[in-house]
Amino acid sequence: MSSTKSAKAAPRRSPCPVACALDLFGDKWTLLIIRDLVLGRSRFKDFVESPEGIPTNILSDRLERLRDGGIVQRIPAAEGSKRLAYELTDKGRALRPVLRSIRDWGLKWEPGTRVGMESL
Repeated sequence: MSSTKSAKAAPRRSPCPVACALDLFGDKWTLLIIRDLVLGRSRFKDFVESPEGIPTNILSDRLERLRDGGIVQRIPAAEGSKRLAYELTDKGRALRPVLRSIRDWGLKWEPGTRVGMESL
């Protein structure tokens, strides 16, 4: 495991791995962005169109935080395009089991939930 931090990374509140992970993706929106990336969404407009309705200013902030944390990287949207897209890094893809666990927990304990993440 690497303890290398991005130059923009905020100082850690503590050395607790749960606290450090929550600093990266423990808010209302960030795991939903990661979910969308896992499901194949990659463009800013794709994230905006998700049913949860993330405001664009928050989306921009969370994508920057995920980039600074090494969870996502920007890539060209298409060959020769000036538009950008996002993809998960290895570090980001390693969150897939976390999302599966949260999905399974929600299905078991939250009435009315349904699977929309079969490809996790």
